[in-house]
Amino acid sequence: MPSITVNEQPHTFPDPFTVADLIRHLGKDAKTLAVEVNRAVVPRADHPAHRLSNGDAVEVVTLVGGGTAPPLPPDDKPLKVGKFSFRSRLFTGTGKYPSYELMQQCMNASGCEVTTVAVRRERLIDKDGKNILDHLDLKRLTILPNTAGCFSAEDAVRHARLARELLSGLENPGADWVKLECLADKRTLLPDPVDTLKATEQLVKDGFTVLVYTSDDPVLAKRLKNAGAASVMPAGSPIGSGQGILNPNNIRICLEYLKENDPDYPVIVDAGVGTASDVSAAMELGCDGVLLNTAIASAKDPLRMAWAMRYATDAGRLAYLAGRIPKRLYANASSPTEGVIAASGSK
Repeated sequence: MPSITVNEQPHTFPDPFTVADLIRHLGKDAKTLAVEVNRAVVPRADHPAHRLSNGDAVEVVTLVGGGTAPPLPPDDKPLKVGKFSFRSRLFTGTGKYPSYELMQQCMNASGCEVTTVAVRRERLIDKDGKNILDHLDLKRLTILPNTAGCFSAEDAVRHARLARELLSGLENPGADWVKLECLADKRTLLPDPVDTLKATEQLVKDGFTVLVYTSDDPVLAKRLKNAGAASVMPAGSPIGSGQGILNPNNIRICLEYLKENDPDYPVIVDAGVGTASDVSAAMELGCDGVLLNTAIASAKDPLRMAWAMRYATDAGRLAYLAGRIPKRLYANASSPTEGVIAASGSK
């Protein structure tokens, strides 16, 4: 009875004994295996004729993987801002598109459920007399009125009140909230911290759900939340700059301050993202959403970029929830080490 090794384990079999006999003995399907005898591959067609002899070393090899992926990603809880609740964590804007038709296509591609509209005459009615609201699906989209272009608390509050009156007539739920922007100057479009805080306090008193655009200053972020802001929206970088997340450490501290004892408090990065990787980076930090406009509307192919931003938001959120592996100095094998084919030497 010949003694042979199979995957480095000794076995004794009757004589004669072929490769085909061995596979049947193991209860395996030859179609899913590769067999090597004494470091020479035995073609499947030769299995019935290839006899095993005393001292032979046999390797029986198959393929292994990491399992099958589910057809859909695991469920995630919705994004909640005040009384509002959404599945999509990507908010988009309506400015800078060459046409309303392209804007509609990009909104559909992005999967967004919220879009911002600046409450100014030149934004609502274009030079051809078209009303932007006629090109928005008000049954699917919640309009987020935006006080863009305001440089004082007084003007921002005025715009918010006008927006509420307008959207109340359209029976859109967006009448109950506002994205507050109170800018310091036209060159940087950075927020004025004093007037931003002042306007937040007034709008909260007026009963608005306030989403407030701010810098990445953690202390100011905390003050705005304490003033009643339903969501603090730190800038990744200046509006329209496309520089991405310039100071991830400050965003991390904002998240720590704002979510302390309140893990579901929504923190949404607003402004500065330029491409899909910027969105993923924001989401992987633990932000609850991203608001963008220029990155899609001013891309060379806005429609493709809208799809990219949709997938990037989902990918970044999934990666954050999954938890990244720790960074290591040296390699760590990803393939299974059990059942490895015997090596001819060692390193």
